[in-house]
Amino acid sequence: MARLTAVTLAATILALGAMAGAEHEVYYRYVVLGVVTDGQGRPVPGATVEVIRDRTGFSYLADTDATGLYVAIVRLGDESVGETLTVRARGVTARLTVRFDPANHVDERGTRLDLDGDRVVERPAWFGPTLARWLGSSP
Repeated sequence: MARLTAVTLAATILALGAMAGAEHEVYYRYVVLGVVTDGQGRPVPGATVEVIRDRTGFSYLADTDATGLYVAIVRLGDESVGETLTVRARGVTARLTVRFDPANHVDERGTRLDLDGDRVVERPAWFGPTLARWLGSSP
């Protein structure tokens, strides 16, 4: 009986460890990044950007750096394609739809959403190069 309990406990620990490791895989995250500027094109350092997963109400926060860049990592899985996210910063609110190929477990998932004063511009094509620059590598 004690051996069975020990085996069950070991199997549970291994399963939980595998699940925790999966949290860091590309298919469990969606990156929203962009630049916050003041409407005149000047970066706004230290601005807080909030990304809210509308389905759950869970909030993810990011602060801009000296260049106005923010990076928010949202926990979304394959089943989350098509969900909406609300992004708020400096009194501006935008809603975006999560788009990615759920079969692709290799490429990073995300979008670039720039906030220039009260104007919001989504630039999904700029996501990869911006993320690569932030990570310090080439696209």
